[in-house]
Amino acid sequence: MTSRSAVFVLAAALGLGALGTVPPALAKEAAGSLSPIQAEAPAPRAKAPGLRVRTVVGGLTNPWDVQPIGGGRFLVTERDRARLSVVRKGQRRTVRFPSAKVWVSGETGLMSLAVDPAFDRTRRFWTCQGWQTGSSQDVRVSLWKLSDDTRRATLVRHVVTGLPTTSGRHGGCRVLLDTGSTALYVGTGDAADPANPRSLTSLGGKVLRVHRRTGRALPDNPFADAADPRQRLVWTYGHRNVQGLAQRPSDGSVVSVEHGSDRDDEVNALSPGADFGWNPGPGYDESVPMTDQSLPGEQTEAIWSSGNPTIATSGATWVEGRQWGSYAGTLAVAVLKGEEVLFLRFDDDLVLQRTSAPAALQRYGRLRSVTRLANGQLLVTTSNGADDRVLRVSPR
Repeated sequence: MTSRSAVFVLAAALGLGALGTVPPALAKEAAGSLSPIQAEAPAPRAKAPGLRVRTVVGGLTNPWDVQPIGGGRFLVTERDRARLSVVRKGQRRTVRFPSAKVWVSGETGLMSLAVDPAFDRTRRFWTCQGWQTGSSQDVRVSLWKLSDDTRRATLVRHVVTGLPTTSGRHGGCRVLLDTGSTALYVGTGDAADPANPRSLTSLGGKVLRVHRRTGRALPDNPFADAADPRQRLVWTYGHRNVQGLAQRPSDGSVVSVEHGSDRDDEVNALSPGADFGWNPGPGYDESVPMTDQSLPGEQTEAIWSSGNPTIATSGATWVEGRQWGSYAGTLAVAVLKGEEVLFLRFDDDLVLQRTSAPAALQRYGRLRSVTRLANGQLLVTTSNGADDRVLRVSPR
């Protein structure tokens, strides 16, 4: 090893930065008396695997979500048909439930799903959908019990009601079970009403955090002591139209994915009480920034943004398993308008490192949701409006 190399290695070992910052005495010692040091070669960067894409089931119309229920079976929601199905071995069977009560309009219908981790015992699952009550509508989260023969779903209770609606635009609505507690996260849309995102007594344009069985606010919510019971449910606010929620297995952190206006789809790192700065009022002025730093208080910037134009990001999940190579540990985000899946690499502090969009997932049109299975494989739903599919994606 040359004298200069020895000095450089010593500098690195001591965290002293560039070569010129090494004190002269240490430089002399390094040049004259250090034994040779074999520098460690950096670990090779994992390669991106090839992807195998297979059809789980076809013949669907705008499937919004898919979740496994064990035994090789999956629950699937179709937004516009308000149809709930069980799929097994490529065959679909309709599940009877009060589908006539589901309010379908614009972007709202039968949407997100979550399945109880103890489903084998409880038979319970959650949906988020538009709901018709007499002449009025709202968006609500409901808890159901599936019959043993999987042919019928019985309502246990409506867990959260009163999510606002207008025309059905910006109806949200993504649900996520917290793996570390009894919490249920609910991502909502602002219903294209300029007052909703920043009003803490509106449930629109929010991520809510409630007890998964009762719908009550959890005692450690940021506004748990508020006078208005609706505000007690709020975890974060200032959102436009939350389409995805995902919890990172490594540390339990939760991110939301939402649609921008004509620019800046976002991935946001959620923290209690955070304001994400969407304020289109009055008149629903969509020329304002997605995160408007001119507002009072502190607004939280996105950890990823599409820039201009939007690509319509939607459902998301974290990828797990060494078989995924360089995709392991990334956030996989389904994209509607952009017709792809983005794999976003973040560091431990949720700082974006790089993005990938494999060509193998760019040939199926609009993609709505992405779900991780226990074996690490992914399920992806297409959303083209005709002959839609649930796809299974695995690394080769």
